[in-house]
Amino acid sequence: MHRVQSLLHRRRLGRRQGALVPWFLTMVVIGSLLAWGTQVLAGQTRAYYIAAVELDWDYAPTGINQIGGSAFSASENIWVQSGTERIGKVYRKAAYREYTDGTFTTPKVVESRWQHLGILGPVIRGEVGDTIQVIFKNMTSFPNSMHPHGVFYRKDSEGAPYNDGTSGSDKADDVVLPGGTHTYTWLALERSGPGPMDGSSILWMYHSHPDEPKDTNTGLVGPLIITRQGSANPDGSPKDIDREFVTMFTNFDENVSHYLLANIDRFTGRPAKVRARLLGDPDFVESNIMASINGFAFGNLPGLTMRLGERVRWYLISIGTEVDLHTPHWHGQTVLSMGRRTDMVELLPGSMMTVDMAPDNPGTWLYHCHVNDHIVAGMMALFTVTE
Repeated sequence: MHRVQSLLHRRRLGRRQGALVPWFLTMVVIGSLLAWGTQVLAGQTRAYYIAAVELDWDYAPTGINQIGGSAFSASENIWVQSGTERIGKVYRKAAYREYTDGTFTTPKVVESRWQHLGILGPVIRGEVGDTIQVIFKNMTSFPNSMHPHGVFYRKDSEGAPYNDGTSGSDKADDVVLPGGTHTYTWLALERSGPGPMDGSSILWMYHSHPDEPKDTNTGLVGPLIITRQGSANPDGSPKDIDREFVTMFTNFDENVSHYLLANIDRFTGRPAKVRARLLGDPDFVESNIMASINGFAFGNLPGLTMRLGERVRWYLISIGTEVDLHTPHWHGQTVLSMGRRTDMVELLPGSMMTVDMAPDNPGTWLYHCHVNDHIVAGMMALFTVTE
């Protein structure tokens, strides 16, 4: 009899414990959701009005090789001299540009500290816990989008078309047609911010994705910077850094730009001949592969100026194809990269890297890719450390 009563007791206890399991799991899930929501709601919503626009881009606006302080040589003119069968150094391109509001009538003035961004889109910032809202308008003649790296997004804010099983509003973000708009919502969660071995902020990027090779070669790329929670100034910048630079190393292949034919028609002396005979010519193709840093070649990148002893953070991007293996190198200074001391780092296509510099050597210094072919083609800039 005692054994029977004991068995019944265990069964009743088991049923009560079994009933508690779903309740316990439910509370765990609710707690996790509340914690996630608290993380997001603890921050602020940062709104950006960004458009993809068309512009004429000059890879060497000063008209000379600023590294040597001299006119372009015959070998350098392969890329910069226009002519009857060459486009030259000015191309029609597209770029992301920021506006003051949703009317997209007044471009936002670029601060002096960001003049060096060049072809890159505006810096989008967030602190861990923030919501980033981008109101995007396509003001170009081809479909494009904004696809972010690193941040959290739902399917209606991914900006990339592929067979993902979604439909309706979850597809509206994939491709924004000319003249169209879309609002992208991205969350800067803990996994979007600096990791245990990172500094106070890290770099991601955003770019167009409907035809990624064409879109990015046309110019649609920009930086996205996330700062650790509690480490940001009101504007989202890291409190422990005095100056920030963003540099993108890439060989812009204008042969696959959305505007190749338009550039031939506008900038060559014999567009009909070029269209008919030279589109596959190796020399013509080579003349349109523009080795650049932020869209500038042969030392024409402006604005890389800092003071002795400042806490300087460099954010580096590479995008492109198999020729876009880059080794950015700073003369006269060293940087900390992932805890190691160096003066050169390695980038693969799609890489995003953050390094810190404490400039201790005043002067004007060379900053360039160490790949020989890229040096010859002008992937070089100058930076200045003032006392």
